[in-house]
Amino acid sequence: MITLGLTGGIGSGKSTACRMLNDMGARVFYADKVAKDIMQNDADARALIRDTFGSTSYNEHGSLNRSYLAAQVFSDPSKLEKLNAIVHPLVFDAFEDAKTQAESDGVELLVHEAALLFEAGGDAHVDYVAVVTAPDDVRIHRVMQRDDTTERAVRDRMQHQLPQDEIRDRADFVIPNNADREALQAKVRRLYEQLVTEAKAASDPAA
Repeated sequence: MITLGLTGGIGSGKSTACRMLNDMGARVFYADKVAKDIMQNDADARALIRDTFGSTSYNEHGSLNRSYLAAQVFSDPSKLEKLNAIVHPLVFDAFEDAKTQAESDGVELLVHEAALLFEAGGDAHVDYVAVVTAPDDVRIHRVMQRDDTTERAVRDRMQHQLPQDEIRDRADFVIPNNADREALQAKVRRLYEQLVTEAKAASDPAA
């Protein structure tokens, strides 16, 4: 089995590429969704978040106060580091469980999808990393349309991610997404077929 980290800046088309890989037969581990689930439902994580950021971190009915927590961590890098130190190890534990299950199920390609893959150290947990890229103006336009938001708001969100050039330089595979959906799908399929071929060869005792 091959494990692939898939990342990309906001508006790059990372989520679209991930859905394509899933449709082609890959299994996908959505790290960002797992992290949200951990913050909401893991008792140890909830206790640590409350101790670190105060009881306001959760609403009176027990749901995560996302707006409060976001305001806390995005205004103070040291607080973001504290939150990551709570959540990231639990996400990686969940990914290791997902790997074990995928291998047991005979999965050939397991994708670890994460917006902040390098920032979280997730690249150390996969065989390869692929990044989906697009020009900044294209990304901004996509997000403005998708989220009905302003250019300034999108640029502010982009500031909390590594520069696209740095992510591109650190990745093993680059998937440009500056054309139409069909072009992206063709690039994703080539990568999928390459990695599945490698996984099959690695599992062949005669190879």
